[in-house]
Amino acid sequence: MTSVNRLKPPALVVGTAFGCRIHIPALRAAGFEVVGLVGTDAERTQRRAESSGVLQAFTDLDEAIRRTGATVVTVATPPHTHGPLSMVAISRGCHILCEKPFARDVVEARAMLEAAQRAGVVHLVGHEFRWTPDRAIFARAIAEGLIGKPKLAIIVQYMGLVASPEAKMPLWWFDEQAGGGWLGAQGSHIIDQVRTALGEFVSLSATLPTVSAREGVAEDSYAVRFQTANGVEGVLQHTAGAWGPGAGMTRVAGTEGTIWIESGTVKVADRNGTRDLPVPSDLILPPPPPPTPSDDPRHRSPGVELGAFTRLCEVLRAAVDGKAPATAVPVPTFADGVACTEVLDAIRKSAANNGELVRLR
Repeated sequence: MTSVNRLKPPALVVGTAFGCRIHIPALRAAGFEVVGLVGTDAERTQRRAESSGVLQAFTDLDEAIRRTGATVVTVATPPHTHGPLSMVAISRGCHILCEKPFARDVVEARAMLEAAQRAGVVHLVGHEFRWTPDRAIFARAIAEGLIGKPKLAIIVQYMGLVASPEAKMPLWWFDEQAGGGWLGAQGSHIIDQVRTALGEFVSLSATLPTVSAREGVAEDSYAVRFQTANGVEGVLQHTAGAWGPGAGMTRVAGTEGTIWIESGTVKVADRNGTRDLPVPSDLILPPPPPPTPSDDPRHRSPGVELGAFTRLCEVLRAAVDGKAPATAVPVPTFADGVACTEVLDAIRKSAANNGELVRLR
């Protein structure tokens, strides 16, 4: 077993793309020692471990845990592998942070949650965007009644990420069997945003179109009409396949006002006029650590993502140490992974049946 600094919990990162670009620097900034990198290609994993300053590279998670003595595992791999890898980590008694989309379906998601609860390990899901200041302020303002009772919501975004069929993206993004598709990749974050700010989904109707010039691949777009338990009527419409500059809108109208996000600033309009909401001190993100160099040209700049993920890893560190996390944002656990997967399953069921209304509860 490799000797490690026990003042820093030893962590393994599974996944050599997002894992190297985001997980490794965020874990280090939060006080973990990254003792190994796990991938599927031995040569590539070794190369990326070296460029990330990680001493050991593996192609088998169980062996990696045994040889390093890691007590924490983070999973940043294609979605269809999240369940099996998480189960290996949990069976070894490791605390775990698993990326979204959480699981292949709600059956697998519930099994992951139950296993983590039985093992008594810390279990978190990679919904780091809960900590971005605009989303956190947005959710807090609604919870505090700033717009009265929320009634109508719209979250729309047009992006050109995969508009060109020649766009260089990981193959699994377009593979339904591997858990690919824009609904899981990006829609899981938006579902989490709705749940955090507006409550649980109770019914929805959805379609999963492909906008770009591709055939026989996982969707690059989704359109969902939904209702929440507290009576909010909403629409989600997102695409990664639209040519041209990006455009979007996040807006909720309530009985006493309207709130929206504009270029990262949260704005409110009510009988007193329109104003910007300041960022409270407890919602300011830490400066992001330097990103890990990457030899993959598809890896975009970490931007705000790395700061938010560092906050998530700080919460993980506190929980591993048996301390209450110092966070003003609800912590995303495997229970949230289950709830999000229930909504993803309902969207896919509705889309497969020509947009039929699906009730979740």
